[in-house]
Amino acid sequence: MTTAPFVFDPFAPGFAADPYPQYERLRAEAPVYEHPLGFWILSRYPDVAALQRSSHSVDEANLTRLPAWKSDSATLGKQNRIMGGLSMLDQDPPDHTRLRRLAAKAFTRRAVESLEPRVQAYVDAALDRIAAVGRADVVAELAFPLPFTIISEMLGIPVVEDARLRELTALAVLSLEPLPDPQIQERIRAADAELRAMIGDLVRWKRAEPGEDLLSALIAAEHEGDVLSEAELIAQVMLLYLAGHETTVNHLAGGLLALLQHPEQVRRLRAEPALAANAVDELLRYDSPVHLMRRITLAPLTVGEFEIPTGSWVLGCVAAANRDPGFWGEDAAEVRLDRPNAVQHGSFGAGLHHCLGAALVRLEGRVTFGSFVRRFPDAVVEDVRWNGRINVRGPAELVVTV
Repeated sequence: MTTAPFVFDPFAPGFAADPYPQYERLRAEAPVYEHPLGFWILSRYPDVAALQRSSHSVDEANLTRLPAWKSDSATLGKQNRIMGGLSMLDQDPPDHTRLRRLAAKAFTRRAVESLEPRVQAYVDAALDRIAAVGRADVVAELAFPLPFTIISEMLGIPVVEDARLRELTALAVLSLEPLPDPQIQERIRAADAELRAMIGDLVRWKRAEPGEDLLSALIAAEHEGDVLSEAELIAQVMLLYLAGHETTVNHLAGGLLALLQHPEQVRRLRAEPALAANAVDELLRYDSPVHLMRRITLAPLTVGEFEIPTGSWVLGCVAAANRDPGFWGEDAAEVRLDRPNAVQHGSFGAGLHHCLGAALVRLEGRVTFGSFVRRFPDAVVEDVRWNGRINVRGPAELVVTV
């Protein structure tokens, strides 16, 4: 009797709720894996970390073989890609360097640190509401509205008009998923077009009414006479919403779930509040808000005994690498808030594409996790429902009793 070779299947029943058994098999049986659908995937920590730091491309124009699970945007031309293919997420140097340099002028650590009182006040108010009823969905009450409100306030965009914006960003983020369904792709492109128009209106309003906010700073940001074009500016604002909100929701909700599933770690964090900063990194490691990153090879890429051809779509499975016992040790699948090297997780990326908003994510996580365990040391998870996504994955609903 022969055993059929392992085929990585993110569409398998139960994967969205718990993908880690498949990731474990990937690391053990196929750490450098050419999938039948036309892409490569790396799952061990050293290989994923090296891919993140590499100079290979993020621009789909460099693909010579389109994976069967990939969205159809690559076949329709750059203008049809999400954000017009103009965000930092989709740009190689020198364009990436220019865009990031201009955005970084407005997204400083000092500006982020100044937000702590506002973040703390918002978290405290949400916890007051949860305490008043004794049972709540912490995604709806805290994990979803907190980063959305903070990024809107940072940008200087009125939060009261956010309902449609929320709907559109939820659709647009599906572009990061392996979704070949043409009808879903059409909905994503429609949401992208509406978002571009909506944010374009906001940019024009902000040009006429500048303030002390991130969007005004992005409009004014300049380096050696270079400024963001209107289309580039719109794309970066869209990216801030998609990356600054959708991923943070997953981190806050997933982190709270992980804590409540490990009550000994809740007790540890209550006893040692100074652990809060390291706890953020450990929770990002334990369940990454984004599971997959990608590069398109600009030259043959040698990984172990394999040579990946030029123009290939290569996925780094960050969530698998973040639990690789070969790097993290035998307790890699456990939460340990005092893990000394937790900061080495891959959830913020690395190299050119290291997350620009990492300081903001850390701030929101540190305040949320520390405040929650102090306020509700005996909170119990009543129900969790996952968002069903493969890549930008997290709880869609997390009901707790306090």
